[in-house]
Amino acid sequence: MKRRIFLSMFAALLCLSGVQVTRAAEAGATEALATEESPAKEDIKVGITVSLTGDYADFGREEYQGAQMWVGDINARGGLLGRTVELVYYDDESDPETSARLYERLITKDKVDLLLGPYSSDVTLAACEVAERHNFPMLTTGAAASEIWAQGYKNIFGMDAPARNYMDLPIHYMKEQGLTRIALIYAGTDFPQEIARGVREEAQANGLEIVFDEEYAPDTTDFSALVKRMRASNPDAVIGGTYLNDSVAIVQQAKASRLSPKMFVFTVGPAVRDFGDDLGAADAEDVLGVVPWMRSSGMPQSRDFSYRYKRKYGYNAAHHAVYGYSGGQILEAAVRLAGTLDKDAVREQLGNMTFRSLFGHYKVNDTGEQTAKQIFVMQWKDGYRLLVLPDDLAESPIDYPFTPWSVR
Repeated sequence: MKRRIFLSMFAALLCLSGVQVTRAAEAGATEALATEESPAKEDIKVGITVSLTGDYADFGREEYQGAQMWVGDINARGGLLGRTVELVYYDDESDPETSARLYERLITKDKVDLLLGPYSSDVTLAACEVAERHNFPMLTTGAAASEIWAQGYKNIFGMDAPARNYMDLPIHYMKEQGLTRIALIYAGTDFPQEIARGVREEAQANGLEIVFDEEYAPDTTDFSALVKRMRASNPDAVIGGTYLNDSVAIVQQAKASRLSPKMFVFTVGPAVRDFGDDLGAADAEDVLGVVPWMRSSGMPQSRDFSYRYKRKYGYNAAHHAVYGYSGGQILEAAVRLAGTLDKDAVREQLGNMTFRSLFGHYKVNDTGEQTAKQIFVMQWKDGYRLLVLPDDLAESPIDYPFTPWSVR
């Protein structure tokens, strides 16, 4: 009763000041007072480990920045289920054991409500074991090795396309151009190993021959002997299951050894700006990269996100930033569809829903593996990364064949 009298007096004072007060405004004031008297709702906590140091630091930093942009955006829209969202994160140092320990902490000590996976398949696999043991649904972000979804997990859901499918478009293009001889090299971690398995299967299905097939240690820096052996196999195309530093070093050594196949195509490295910075535009020219996202791919909000990301961080977003942002979008969709943070309900939505995020289409099979995501092919041209495959989305046609080192 006292509250209504106060509100009526407040409204009368505003009217005397020339301010019109509506019933809606009075009702809003009543609600505001009620909110002040009620305990504040706790934040919804989203847990993640990111590689802020170690081998994957460049990629992990971008994933973290993308996730924080999503948190800012969702809170600006009023939060989730009427509550503010908070990102609880730790540096996993690019190490699987560290990540596993930290996911244990996120679940048992921090009591997070939702989980996003870390970057890289090997680090993610360690985190998956923890989430599964606690029966806690987790959306993986930068992980694509099929080994993750061969474990029989019930709580692990993939966002990225399976690694075995990453090189399908380049191999189909090779066949169209009449190429038959592939040199395959790859780092000895889960994602590149899965890339290699996929290349072998797709090459065989398309009648292409693997004339060189070699794994190297993830910390390899000197590729001179490997490139010389690869050159002796006389490949039409070189396919690399790589990260950034190794892809740069391989191209540098290929130039030194005058290895000039008709195509160079790698994972991860060419998709990031540092590839061109480290090699120089002239040496990066014509190199192809497979990538799960590009600004020009036509995904929802791509150009808006890219513009805002560059304004905030000072450089263009690579797909690693989109891992973080779209991971948040997909979790948000699952929670809104479930109408609750109940883990059984969220798990059901992650397993059954279809959704289109900034990253692309989301739909998983019974194992939790992604089935709807498309992979793209980009190429370095005049210092820019341009989308060249598939044809219907291409910004520019492929410059083919690779310009030999001898005439550059």
